[in-house]
Amino acid sequence: MGKKVHIKNIPFNSTEQDIKDIFAEFGEVQSVKIITDAHTGQSKGFGFIEMELEADAKKAIAALNGKAFLGRTLTVAEARPQQPKYGPDGKRTPFGRGSGQGRSWR
Repeated sequence: MGKKVHIKNIPFNSTEQDIKDIFAEFGEVQSVKIITDAHTGQSKGFGFIEMELEADAKKAIAALNGKAFLGRTLTVAEARPQQPKYGPDGKRTPFGRGSGQGRSWR
C-alpha cells in the first residue's frame, strides 16, 4: 500500500493532473484527489496524493513543502488517518473526532 500525503494551499485553478505532474518527479503516483465543494464544485484548496513508495513520499514532502506553485506556497505533509465520524454510542461526533471530545450535540 502507498503512502498518503496531504497538500494545502493548492491554487484554485490547478488540476489533479498539475498536482500529479509535480509529485511524479519523486516517484510513482497512485492517485490524486483535490477536495471540492459539494454544491459549487469549486476547489477547496487542499487535497491528497498517494504515492507508491513511502520513501518517495518523504522525498516529495521534503522537496515540495514551502515550494511556490502557480503563485501559491504549498504546504505538504504526511496525511493523518481519518477520524471516525461516529462515537462508541453510535451518535455522530462533533467535528468528526470520534472520541467524544469537544461539545456534545443536543
